[in-house]
Amino acid sequence: MKTTQSAARMLAMAFTSSVWAAPSADLILYNGKFENPATTAIALKGGYILATGKMDGLKQHVGTETETIDLNGRTVIPGLNDSHTHLIRGGLNYNMELRWDGVRSLKKALSMLTEQAARTPKGQWVRVVGGWSEYQFEERRMPTLKEINDATGDVPTFILYQYSLGYMNKAAIRKLGYTKETAYPAGEIVLDE
Repeated sequence: MKTTQSAARMLAMAFTSSVWAAPSADLILYNGKFENPATTAIALKGGYILATGKMDGLKQHVGTETETIDLNGRTVIPGLNDSHTHLIRGGLNYNMELRWDGVRSLKKALSMLTEQAARTPKGQWVRVVGGWSEYQFEERRMPTLKEINDATGDVPTFILYQYSLGYMNKAAIRKLGYTKETAYPAGEIVLDE
């Protein structure tokens, strides 16, 4: 009877361990720096994170096909998937777009605008894009339309502010044919005198 119970117990243990065995990782990165300081290793399977922690805790995921890489203390940064890209626009307009993100003075921003207007091909527009704010400037103010017009001259210019407002210089208003009589059913346009 004891032999039968022992054999049954061993069979159950073997079956349970094979069913509940930790899945093998495709790749384990260890001895690295991660966002969580308690993590020094990561196990990946099928492009997904299988487990994180220290290598001692991930050894259960090492299989015969698992690749292991010693990071030697290097930092791991996850692959970034930007699901909101403008690849075509960016490629076509990269040299004609200006970003003021991180520019510390309005004087510098306006100087950059003048330089951009000078190198913009005839018939094209200058575009200031991105998430800039008047609070990043030492002057703590927005550019005036006069400053924008002085900086850009006859080159049509559109300045996007916080993705909610847009400023256009006089050349842009002329190019679009806007007048005080133009109807704007989808929004509001204020023309400066």
